[in-house]
Amino acid sequence: MPLKRIVLRLARNPGFPDGDDSQGYVIVAPLDGGGKIDLKAWRKHRDDCTVNRFHPDPDEHADGLLTHRGDHWRFHYDETDEGPDEAGYRLGDHLFKPGEYVTIANHGEDALTYIVTEVLRAE
Repeated sequence: MPLKRIVLRLARNPGFPDGDDSQGYVIVAPLDGGGKIDLKAWRKHRDDCTVNRFHPDPDEHADGLLTHRGDHWRFHYDETDEGPDEAGYRLGDHLFKPGEYVTIANHGEDALTYIVTEVLRAE
């Protein structure tokens, strides 16, 4: 099963009435035929399942791994200056298709909503 490159960009949120295309995440993960994260495939390819946070402020950039424990998916950053792990709200239930929305708790702050803008085969 090929991995997918999923791009999430900040959608409309308090303080961001028009969203912000310069903030978001690039996730590399396997998706099932319906567009959800495929847990079995993730287990086989977990070291290749990455997360990169992008932002206009270079101090907010981070790279890490997509991790899973129990029913929860998290973005795990291994460097202290990248901040604590981030959690996606019911990430395993979301469809990763352009136009769908995903909620992520960034740095333990209030959760923000992101829109899926791209889903392409990862290279």
